Amino acid sequence: MRLIPSYKIALYLLLAGAPVTATLAQQKTAGKAPLRLWFDKPATQWEETLPLGNGRLGMTPDGGVTRETVVLNDITLWSGAPQDANNYEAYKKLPEIKKLLIAGKNDEAQSIIDKDFICTGKGSGGDNYGCFQMLGNLELLYSYNGVTGNQVQPTHYSRSLSLSDAVAHCSYEVNGVTYTREYITSFGDDINIIKLTASKPGQINCTLSLNRPEKATSHVQGQQLWLYGQLENGINGKGMRYQATAQAQLQGGTLTTSNNTLVIKNATSVILFIAAATDYKDSAYQQHLQQTLAAAMRKSYTQQVQTHITRYQKLFNRVSVTLGNSAADSLPTDTRLTRFRQQPNSDNSLPVLFFQFGRYLSIASTRVGLLPPNLQGLWANQVHTPWNGDYHLDVNVQMNHWALETANLSELNLPLANLVADMVPHGEKTAKAYYNANGWVAHVITNLWQFTEPGESASWGISKAGSGWLCNNLWQHYLYSNDKSYLQKIYPVLKGSATFYVSMLTEDPATHWLVTSPASSPENSFYLPDGSGKSASICMGPTIDNQIVRELFNNVIAASQVLGTDAAFRTTLQTTLQRVPPAGQISKDGRLMEWLQDYKETDVNHRHISHLYGLYPAPLITPEATPELAEACKKTLNVRGDDGPSWSIAYKLLFWARLHDGNRAYKLFCEIMKPTLKTDINYGAGGGVYPNLLSAGPPFQIDGNFGACAGIGEMLLQSHAGFIHLLPAIPDNWQAGGSVKGLKAEGNFTVDFSWKDGKITTYTITAPQPRKVKVKVNGAVLEVMAKKA
Repeated sequence: MRLIPSYKIALYLLLAGAPVTATLAQQKTAGKAPLRLWFDKPATQWEETLPLGNGRLGMTPDGGVTRETVVLNDITLWSGAPQDANNYEAYKKLPEIKKLLIAGKNDEAQSIIDKDFICTGKGSGGDNYGCFQMLGNLELLYSYNGVTGNQVQPTHYSRSLSLSDAVAHCSYEVNGVTYTREYITSFGDDINIIKLTASKPGQINCTLSLNRPEKATSHVQGQQLWLYGQLENGINGKGMRYQATAQAQLQGGTLTTSNNTLVIKNATSVILFIAAATDYKDSAYQQHLQQTLAAAMRKSYTQQVQTHITRYQKLFNRVSVTLGNSAADSLPTDTRLTRFRQQPNSDNSLPVLFFQFGRYLSIASTRVGLLPPNLQGLWANQVHTPWNGDYHLDVNVQMNHWALETANLSELNLPLANLVADMVPHGEKTAKAYYNANGWVAHVITNLWQFTEPGESASWGISKAGSGWLCNNLWQHYLYSNDKSYLQKIYPVLKGSATFYVSMLTEDPATHWLVTSPASSPENSFYLPDGSGKSASICMGPTIDNQIVRELFNNVIAASQVLGTDAAFRTTLQTTLQRVPPAGQISKDGRLMEWLQDYKETDVNHRHISHLYGLYPAPLITPEATPELAEACKKTLNVRGDDGPSWSIAYKLLFWARLHDGNRAYKLFCEIMKPTLKTDINYGAGGGVYPNLLSAGPPFQIDGNFGACAGIGEMLLQSHAGFIHLLPAIPDNWQAGGSVKGLKAEGNFTVDFSWKDGKITTYTITAPQPRKVKVKVNGAVLEVMAKKA
């Protein structure tokens, strides 16, 4: 229902200068471009395949005509094992390190850290740390009656992924027969399903096999195809165990086995079921796999698909966005990307597609009760994934979750909360070992096994912003959900992180502020101010640490007040906050200072912009409340430049959205949409997207997808500054008109609105219980009553 009577909205908007010529209902009936990725040829490399997933299982078919590879994934499949890589003598070096830092000998302090203040062993480079790995490949060799070899010339080829129902398709014609494939990673029975059909009877011939580059055995068991093995753990070789099993149902034709393959001849249709499991928290995984497979095969394919779509759409259909129609959907997605690069204002449906693709990837790569998406979500085609496919805590795993609340997928934040809670006991050991501090800490990386130690190099591994930054994600879920039982659950995690910082903060003699030491600004370095030309990464009190401490303490104070607990600790935080550095300092050139001192960075275009944490995700810097700091952030971003790896471009998009510069934010969106096929490891400029819209660092790194999705959400709606702001950063080419339904705002508000010529024409705000809320509409802040949802 409308927030206030429609005639009052119309009167207000008329007085505000907004033409009331479009309503939300009219926008809905105007029609929308289909939300799909599609191609007119098979994938030639993995980065062109179609990603499917149900939060646990994933698969990426390439749509080959004579040979098809479907890469299989299970989000729980990790090598490595729990370890204790804490150096329990490290804290003894703290006095010497701090003394050197106070004396300005940062490089000498860094040398000590590299020797005595990192993790023991090989750290993330060792087998014990482990990595997220691909499960295996399903290979399908197709043959066609009446044609062989080069005579197989498909026509009318098409493959697609529908975001609306999470179903992929492939179709083509060979020798007068139309072949169709349909793929789902089922949200119903937790299994991969591929259906092959032919337009004429008896025309399907294929051979199936399962393989993996290492640690795998494949064989036929009855009429099932098995792939199983045990990964390396870095201790005794007996790491995680896994299994994948494929079985086929035929209409017509025959099924035989030969040399560890399934051979299908002259079938009219085939349904392939591929079940997979690991022994992660499940010692009976093989039994459960067979039960899952048997249950799925007892159901009709129609029932399978209906259940899958219904459960998927329960999440996906919460949000719709329209920015105007575009004829570009008639182009294959790779061609569409190339055209968009040349004409970025010609396809307003592409930002909508990318936003909804980000939501799709979130739904597909995590689920309540399992793991959060890692650096690759849950999709990998390698045994050793780039950067171990783990969880990086100095922006990446946080970025994976930034879109979720506004995009109305709030519950998908819970797997991260569980991962963080599991880290706390090990993080308490790390806090004692390195800082002789109470509470818990995590540094830059973690994995399935709760690694919290510093990384193996001081230049990047010593940053201790990770644990405080994770607490921001946990707190955001409370802000959007208003769920006090959730807050009660996470409060010990938040308090433990704050306890650590209280315990380890040290006085900076020059300012008498309490700061972190030793510390670093991820993953940047600076020149020493002594003119020696030497550089270092280690410092005292980098801006990001000061911002995180300030925000975390305030959040824990607020949480303790809501829960009516810990009055004494609350007082401690309030007292300590008086000596924490401000959210930002402005350097002599007008930029926001990255470090406590006005150091000169070694790379002015560095991919990390950690000192703008107070602008996003934290609400410490806003154009309304801190205009001078906001201007300093703009100057910082202008110097940093707009290029970088995909995640860095996405982060800059978010910063400009928070600065209410829609055109600059849109420019960053256009930057991230640069087509590429490069897969080399990149730390500088050149990020973009692959033809299948997965973000390219390169290589594939899913945080760029999630960050850009969050950025588009911030362009449309913000709620961090004490009010709901509609269209806070709309670019010129979205001004003509559009509509949004189902976005969320802090306080558990659901927001629908539409606009024309850059002016809001109608809006609705609902909540579980009627409450007053402030909303900024067409430049005016109003206090209105949200109606019951």
